[in-house]
Amino acid sequence: MNIAVTTRFLLPGGHLEGLGRYTYETLRELVRQHPDCTFHFLFDRAFDKRYLFGPNVVPHVLYPPARHPLLMLAWYEGAVAWWLRRHRPAALLSPEGFTVLGTRTPRVTVLHDLAYLHRPQDVAGLMQRYYTHFMPRFARAAEQVVAVSEATRDDIAQQFGLPAESIKVAYNAPAAHFQPQPAARQAAVRQQFSQGRPYFLFVGALQPRKNLGNLLRAFGLFKEKGENTDTQLLIVGREAWRAGPIFEAYQALPPAVQAAVHFTGRVSEGDLAGLYGAALATVYVPFFEGFGLPVVEAQASGCPVLTSNLSSLPEVAGGAAGALLCDPNAPADIAEGLAQLSQDAALRARLQAAGLENVRRFAWARSAEVLWQAVQAAIAWRASARA
Repeated sequence: MNIAVTTRFLLPGGHLEGLGRYTYETLRELVRQHPDCTFHFLFDRAFDKRYLFGPNVVPHVLYPPARHPLLMLAWYEGAVAWWLRRHRPAALLSPEGFTVLGTRTPRVTVLHDLAYLHRPQDVAGLMQRYYTHFMPRFARAAEQVVAVSEATRDDIAQQFGLPAESIKVAYNAPAAHFQPQPAARQAAVRQQFSQGRPYFLFVGALQPRKNLGNLLRAFGLFKEKGENTDTQLLIVGREAWRAGPIFEAYQALPPAVQAAVHFTGRVSEGDLAGLYGAALATVYVPFFEGFGLPVVEAQASGCPVLTSNLSSLPEVAGGAAGALLCDPNAPADIAEGLAQLSQDAALRARLQAAGLENVRRFAWARSAEVLWQAVQAAIAWRASARA
């Protein structure tokens, strides 16, 4: 059997976020689980050979490189549609949320969130128009839609008029290297990144939806209370886009608070595992998420979590039992959560144990199995429609 897969988010250099991480982990498992199937990876630029996960992977580079909406349209509806007509695979799997409309190939499309509907102010104008026009069409055209959480599944069903029971759920999961760290390793990490002091940790791209402005304001309120004055805030991630208000919020903090905030930029996977394992707590309070991978990465590392009480985050975190929940729109509420985690060792211990139990629900191998079931369902549905 030949399965085509759009792999536009497997970027050269190995720096994977969000959609790229999901694509990488699920495809690696699919290739391993189904050695008798040939997977045709469709790239939009020169690829890194580390993404060829087995001898049953055949790479294809289709141009143009597609990051601008017009080039995305040319890539999916031009280059990929042409390739599908020529090679006639059994199905097309699109793990990144975009797919081809002009094809008769059975399609499986993974939708990660509908943030463009709930936070339109966070999306650039032309991209917002692309999402608004195409996302409902992608969802309705696919023979099988997959969501990354139950919250996202229900959102898709409500927004696009699809039956929720027809949408499969294939979660994200933490990578195997996110584990509790020994005390000596924790001390070394704190020495390297926070001058040996305790710290709260944020992980994610610096962009509006991640709510770093309110997190910084909350950290300022936490510091104003005068307790645990040594506690630092580490912000780990690349500067993505529209990050100006984040740095404005930082500049508005008193100098003493600014000195306790550290923007590390992107770090290696090894350093990230250490940072989670040595943190006082991970603080991840975005306005909206389809899943929220840092939550489960932190929990797998034995790190307590403070996260938002909105969208998919309570589901992913295991509810109030698995994490401390707060209102991301209220800096005072976030600050209260920081104070509780800073002062209450018993609370931290309880959340550590609950988080480690919660992440047992998530595994890339299981998510790959769901995607394979979706591929088979899409093929069967198209066969029955032709009969």
